[in-house]
Amino acid sequence: AAADLECTLTVICNLVTKAGSEDEALEIAKLICAKLTHQPGEKPTLRIKVLFSLYNLLPSLSGKALVYRKALELAAAGKAAADCVVPTFKNIDAFVAYWGIGKPEQRDLFLAVTRILKDQKGMTKEYFKFLNKYLATFDGSADDADAIGAAKEEAAAAIIEFVKSSDLYQCDLLDMPAVAQLEKDEKYQPVYELLKIFLTQRLESYLAFQTANSTLLQGYGLVHEECITKMRLMSLLDLSGHCSGEIPYSAITKALEINDDEVEYWIVKAISSKILDCKVDQLNQLVIVSRHTARVFGMPQWQSLRSKLGVWRGNIANAINTIQANKVTEDGGQGMQGLMIR
Repeated sequence: AAADLECTLTVICNLVTKAGSEDEALEIAKLICAKLTHQPGEKPTLRIKVLFSLYNLLPSLSGKALVYRKALELAAAGKAAADCVVPTFKNIDAFVAYWGIGKPEQRDLFLAVTRILKDQKGMTKEYFKFLNKYLATFDGSADDADAIGAAKEEAAAAIIEFVKSSDLYQCDLLDMPAVAQLEKDEKYQPVYELLKIFLTQRLESYLAFQTANSTLLQGYGLVHEECITKMRLMSLLDLSGHCSGEIPYSAITKALEINDDEVEYWIVKAISSKILDCKVDQLNQLVIVSRHTARVFGMPQWQSLRSKLGVWRGNIANAINTIQANKVTEDGGQGMQGLMIR
């Protein structure tokens, strides 16, 4: 029975607690892992449970990292097995810090997670998140020169996930060396161009791109109408970033390629997507923007935020000085009144 087998395997795992040293325990753990991952398609869920028991018994942090990684290998065998490990993904950052593993090990870990999440329904946000984590491990240094080429497929996948998503309107992909390499790649250059359009250009550029690359977009499962919807919202964000707080209706109709009577529909859509806070001045046909999501948030955006915080800080300091000055004046006046009364 499965229960008896699990019990037997757990007893075997307990051997690591009898080892004379951490190194010896690690060697025993490696042997157990090798046996448990030998035929991953056979009872993968049971094998993962046993590996988790082994994880908890091991004193070595590097051993725990190894065993968890082996559990991910088994999880790739099917949905039932994946369901055992997916709930642990929310703790990955804590695991990485606890294990103290280096960048190459983190990279392998994040890649293994993305390959499990890729086929999980309803987990596109988590999939995109771990693609980003994986790609962020490449910093463009000489140490990454040999490995970064292997990240092209995941870099392209991250771009497609971003373009597909109806919830994501900001990302840092353009700043990542693993993504930037696609610009000069024969296969993936159009995908990189698509990302640049969504993050730095407007609807007009997307429509021109789609005309020349419709087959490519279909091949990646991108729906033209959905891309137009997202690109209109992206274009509205671009307008918000370049206006002085007010956008004329005429500028919106031109950038979004819509009629005058559709402007308010797209404003409401942007507000409901939580990417824009504004008021509509119907009389003067203006949209007064108080906040918008920046499509990219790199160094220029940080510098702009720093400047704004500096201005706010100065304004607050001036207000405090004014209040204190008024208080001194009032106190002085009251003192004079007292002298006159006596």
